[in-house]
Amino acid sequence: MKGTGQYDRVFALIGHPVAHSVSPLMHNEAFGELGLNCCYLAFDVKVDDLAAAVKAIRALGLGGANITIPHKEGVLPYLDEVEEQAGLIGAVNTVVNREGRLIGYNTDAPGFLESLRADAGFDPAGSRVVILGAGGAARAVAYALALGGVESLGIFNRNPSRAEALARDISRSAACELETGDLQGIALRRALARADLLVNATSAGMHPHTDEVPLPDPAALRPGLIVYDLVYNPRKTRLLLEAEARGCRVFNGIGMLVYQGALAFELWTGRKAPVAVMRVAAEKALGT
Repeated sequence: MKGTGQYDRVFALIGHPVAHSVSPLMHNEAFGELGLNCCYLAFDVKVDDLAAAVKAIRALGLGGANITIPHKEGVLPYLDEVEEQAGLIGAVNTVVNREGRLIGYNTDAPGFLESLRADAGFDPAGSRVVILGAGGAARAVAYALALGGVESLGIFNRNPSRAEALARDISRSAACELETGDLQGIALRRALARADLLVNATSAGMHPHTDEVPLPDPAALRPGLIVYDLVYNPRKTRLLLEAEARGCRVFNGIGMLVYQGALAFELWTGRKAPVAVMRVAAEKALGT
C-alpha cells in the first residue's frame, strides 16, 4: 500500500492526549503473533487538526485508525460512511480504509459488553445502571446497556443538558427507564443507592490527572456495587480505590480496551484477533 514504507499496512491511534495509551504495544504484539507485516502508531491530534488528520489516513494509505478522546463524536462528518450501529450511537472509535473510502465503526459498545460478561460475570439484562459522563465513550456504553436490556439507566454529567440529549436519543431505540442529572445533586445519590453497576465513562482520573475523581461523594458507594472505570491508566484510579475500600467489586477499562481492540483488529485484517496475546501485552505495558 502506498505511503507505508517497509510495512504492508500502517494503522494509527488519533486522540488527545495519547501518551498514556497502550494500544500501540497491544496491536503490534498482535500483528507479530500472526506474522503480519503491519505496525500501529499513536498520534496526538488536537481538535482543530482533526479534519487534516482524518484526510491523512486516506492520503498516506493507512489501513485504518482508532479514534479516542476527544474525537469519537467529532470524527463523523469527515468519514465517507458510518456503519449503522456507530451512526445510532453517534460515536466512532474505529475507521477502516477500504480503497480510499473511510468507514466508521463503533467497537466500544460490543467490547464493553464482552468485558462485562467475561471479566465481571455480569449480564446487564434486567439490571439498574448509573453512567458518569455523556461523551463518545458514554454514548457507546449507554447504547450497549440499553439495547442489552437494562431495567433502568441513569446518565449523570457535569453538563446535564448533554446527559438529557443522550437519554432522548436512547429513548428512540430502547424502552428502559431513563434518568438524567448532574454530578452534584441528590438524584445521583438516589440512583446509586439502588444501582447494580456504576460505570465511569469520563476521563477523570486518567494519567496524568490521577488525582481527579468523577464522583464528588464516594460515600454514596455501597458494598456489593460493581464499579467499572473505563480508565485503565492508572490500573486503579482514585474512584476504584475509594470503591474497593467500601466493599465494591471493581474493574478497570483494560478489558474493554482489549475486546474493542480485538474487534477493530478483525475489521482491519479479516483475521481472528489473538485476544490473549493482546491482553498480556496491555497488562505488561501497565505493569500489571
